[in-house]
Amino acid sequence: MRASTLRVLPFLAWLPRLTRESLRVDALAGLTVALVAIPQSLAYAQLAGLPPFYGLYAALVPTVIGALFGNSAQLSTGPVALTSLLTAASIAPLAAAGSEQYVAYAIAVALLSGLFQLSFGVMRLGVLMNLLSHPVLIGFVNAAAILITLSQVPTLFGVPPPKLGHALIDTWHVLSNPRGTHGHSMAFSVVAIVARMGFRGYAPRLPGVLITVAALTALSYAIDYAGYGGRIVGDIPRGLPAFALPPFSLDAWIELLPASFVIAVISFMEAMSSAKIAAIKTATKWDENQELIGQGLAKLAAAFSQTMPVSGSFSRSALNLAAGARTGVSSIVAALCVLLTLLFFTPLLKYLPLPVLAAIIVMALTNLINLRSLRHAWRASRDDAIAALLTFAATIAFAPQIQNGIFVGILVSLGLFIYRRMRPNMAVVEPASAQLAREAPEDMSEALRGTVGVIHFDASLVFVNVSYFENAVLQLERRYPGLRFVLVSGSGINDLDASGVEMLASLCDGLRKNGIELLFSAIKPRVRSVVDRTGLTERIGAENFFLSDYAAFVALAGRTEKSSPVQGASDA
Repeated sequence: MRASTLRVLPFLAWLPRLTRESLRVDALAGLTVALVAIPQSLAYAQLAGLPPFYGLYAALVPTVIGALFGNSAQLSTGPVALTSLLTAASIAPLAAAGSEQYVAYAIAVALLSGLFQLSFGVMRLGVLMNLLSHPVLIGFVNAAAILITLSQVPTLFGVPPPKLGHALIDTWHVLSNPRGTHGHSMAFSVVAIVARMGFRGYAPRLPGVLITVAALTALSYAIDYAGYGGRIVGDIPRGLPAFALPPFSLDAWIELLPASFVIAVISFMEAMSSAKIAAIKTATKWDENQELIGQGLAKLAAAFSQTMPVSGSFSRSALNLAAGARTGVSSIVAALCVLLTLLFFTPLLKYLPLPVLAAIIVMALTNLINLRSLRHAWRASRDDAIAALLTFAATIAFAPQIQNGIFVGILVSLGLFIYRRMRPNMAVVEPASAQLAREAPEDMSEALRGTVGVIHFDASLVFVNVSYFENAVLQLERRYPGLRFVLVSGSGINDLDASGVEMLASLCDGLRKNGIELLFSAIKPRVRSVVDRTGLTERIGAENFFLSDYAAFVALAGRTEKSSPVQGASDA
């Protein structure tokens, strides 16, 4: 089958793998995922500020589209916690949660973020996702998970959200006023959390989320929890979502563009982590650009299904992988289960307590909070740790506008990246140092002592660091009046731009006026071609280029023993 056909219709790659056995395994995997996806979808819709049934809509058509047009057979697309929180954060300043205007904005975010991802995929710009470094993602995800947890505290306690402007203040207000706690809601929250912990610890193979939801929904109905003032899901419209064009509002769309871009990037990073793990464990090739197309089309499907943005779920994808899913048929089966729920079983969800959904959200987030990763980042690189910590702090500080934390993280990481390039690793071997004796051949070290300085530069010599390199050479000249040669060991120099060429030419002329020669050894062919094309070879002198450090030391030993430079000593 042609690659161009598979790029447009990637699900055709399933056909050779479809057998009776694979269909059986995929069907069981899809059913397993659906048992988790249905209650999670209700919970994540609530997290996004939408009525819970919008989560079921998001787990229907978008799940199928993501499977058909994505690249990973195990990636489960649908509502996820982080994307839901970002959606709520981007819309909360514009409309009241749950209102018609709020729903319209959520649909617009799904459309815009989907267009971003689809465009990136079609233009094969998946590599741009690397602009979001892992430390920045660590800082953001940990902060977001904490904020999501705190946002659920009022629901867990059965009190209306205070909405005092920040999650920390809202949480403190709830915790400092225990008299307002709704006892029945608190009891349901505690039971749900304990049940989830029990299933996770002692019966992980069982659909703990579904069992917990079913049991507590039945209990809610039996004791008339709503009659005691408890908040429940309520009536869910039976049937399919309305398929229509997303409502258009130019002013609102322009205002939602930055948040939609962040959602497009963050949600794909979340999906990418799941897809990469699946690809490694199944020894299959993964195409990030095709996955971008699939995730973008899934978000567009969500917009036309009049629901919230979706993404690849880490927990449900892991469940899919553990269940042995081989193709996207498993996601289609999961979507069929959601369809049956919408058509026949919505009355059973009416009495589901909202504190139970909040408990599901909180327990799901325990997998996202990983403060150890910040410590690992510190051990690996202080710059990475700074980027992660600043992103973490900015995300907390800017709440509920948490997308600003990502912008801060990207700016900080790019700034630190540029700073590192401005001051790369460089070793200066001074003329009178013991290091020169260790680097030079033993029988030549005495002849070179006091007259030769060596520069080891481990970076491309480009506009951001030319002054750093030049200052090191000039400082060497000022400190050692008897200096006659400066040897640049160029094995670590991978590139040379116009600023580097100009600096070297000027530096060579200045040193030569003071009786000092600038020499190069072991430079790479790519760099040597730039030197030759720009006339720098003639400016510095062809006799001052050597194939290796050893060849340079041999030539320099000969030059220091004579009053004039040795001709023809070059290996160039």
